[in-house]
Amino acid sequence: MDQSLSLTQHIHASPETVWAVITDIRNAPGTLSGVEAVQLLTDGAYGEGTRWKETRKMFGRSETVEMWVDSAEPPRSTTIKAAQGGADYSTRFSLANRDGGTDLTLTFGAKISKPTAASRVLAAVFGRLGMAASRKALAKDLADIAANAESTP
Repeated sequence: MDQSLSLTQHIHASPETVWAVITDIRNAPGTLSGVEAVQLLTDGAYGEGTRWKETRKMFGRSETVEMWVDSAEPPRSTTIKAAQGGADYSTRFSLANRDGGTDLTLTFGAKISKPTAASRVLAAVFGRLGMAASRKALAKDLADIAANAESTP
């Protein structure tokens, strides 16, 4: 079972400034209100292969997930992947110049990679609820990224 959603936020900052915000993994807890902690697992600049553990609060509890950069085309797009609980997650950020600023589009997808009878039932029951919560959290992430990029001199 695959589920995806896409959200776009217009940001009054250049694609280069927005790129600098979304690729600053080390400072994500200061940028994204939903992120409690980040532990970098690789050294060097942001790029394909960069890995980290990210702790977020979801449904009232903290959850830590290992994430990695699957692709990066500065300052146009990047795709971040994660796998947990039998599901594969993909988050793509696409940046486009528009009206002197940037349209930042976030596309999130979840795919159950090892479906069981129980996971199919849970997905049917909680899929909509989970995607609604994800949409709300991702919209907040976009607003946080915009606020950070727009306050960058």
